[in-house]
Formats: sequence, structure tokens, C-alpha cells
Amino acid sequence: MTATPKFVYSYRFVFITALFITCIITANILIVKQITLGGLILPAAIVIFPLSYIFGDVLTEVYGYSQARRVIWLGFFCNLLTVIAIWVVGILPPAPVFEAQSAYERILGNTPRFLVASFLAYLAGEFINSYIMARMKLLTKGKWLWTRTIASTLAGEGIDTVIVLLIGFWGVLPADVLLLMILGHWLIKSSYEVIATPATYAIVGYLKKKEGFDHYDYTTNFNPLRAD
Repeated sequence: MTATPKFVYSYRFVFITALFITCIITANILIVKQITLGGLILPAAIVIFPLSYIFGDVLTEVYGYSQARRVIWLGFFCNLLTVIAIWVVGILPPAPVFEAQSAYERILGNTPRFLVASFLAYLAGEFINSYIMARMKLLTKGKWLWTRTIASTLAGEGIDTVIVLLIGFWGVLPADVLLLMILGHWLIKSSYEVIATPATYAIVGYLKKKEGFDHYDYTTNFNPLRAD
């Protein structure tokens, strides 16, 4: 076991964190639109949400689970603030010159059911993804990065997809249609990780070299609710 140098916040860490949170907030806005892809009806958020798992993998691989945990919770509260702001603006009386109140409410006024689904799915999926990344890094002694990025994404995206679609559409869509949607959504989102593997290797390699930091979670407490 080799000692990990003390973590020091850098602009590179802040940059990856900003990209991660941007993906989360943007996906939460785009989710209102449904698109057709390969015959499947999918939320438009699928265009950008899987990127959050790639940035989450990078954060855990380079900086460790504890730092990723902070970023995951930061993303949660930034998303919550966005939702609250959109809700408050929605209930404020529109100016006489603003004629798109109904469109605003229809596009940005997500139902409580979908908000609960998206928040629970986000926390469960991201923490499972980060946990598996960190644990597999110890098991593989830092080798075979592709095995842990893909395995963690398959698990995290799987949990995320099941939670958000079951809560969001149970009782709304027939069970067989819902099952196909879950499988299609999961496979498409997970394929991002496979396709992006070369880019993930490049980013991770660059950050480890520039930061002089490569964290191993030998003594980490993996409780997602810890504040340290």
C-alpha cells in the first residue's frame, strides 16, 4: 500500500465538477421532451445525462470516493436550487406582455412524481457508480480502468433507469412497454461509457499527470451521508 498525497483543490478539479453539475441540471430540464431513437421513446435527457457518469468516473478514479461524494451532493443541491427557482418563477404572476405562461408551466413545470423519481434515481445511481469504481480500483490495484468504468456505469445507470422510469411511469404505461423502455434506456445510456472509453483514459491520464494525484480509497468510509 502506498500513501496517497494530500488532496489540494485545483482548477482542473473545479472544471470537471462544473461539467458534472452542468450535465445534471441540463438533463433535468431536457427530460420534459420525449424523443424517438431506434423505435424507442426516450427522454431527451439521454443526450447529455450519461456524460455525468463519465465525469463521475473521472472524479472517483483520480480524486477518490470522498471527493466524488462531495460533488454528488453538490450536484444534488444545485439541481434542487434550479427546480425551486423554476417553481417560484412559475407561480409568480406574469407580466401583461408575457404571453407564454402556459408554455412555461408545461415545459418547465415538472410534476412532483417526476421530480422525486429523478432525485432518488440520481443519488442512488451516482453513489453506486462511484462506490463500484473505488472498490474495483482497489481490487485491480489500479489496472484495467475500462473494467471499472464500464461495470460501474452498467450498475449505476441500471439503478438510475429502473428508479426513474418505474416511479415516473408505473401505472401509466403497460408493463411490457415499460420494461422495453427500461432496457432500451439502460443500454443506450451505458453505451456512452463504452464509446467514451478512449476519451476517459485520456482525461484520467492527463489529470493524474498534471495533478500528481491518484487516490486509492484504502481507508475511506463509503457511507454516502458522511460530510467529510
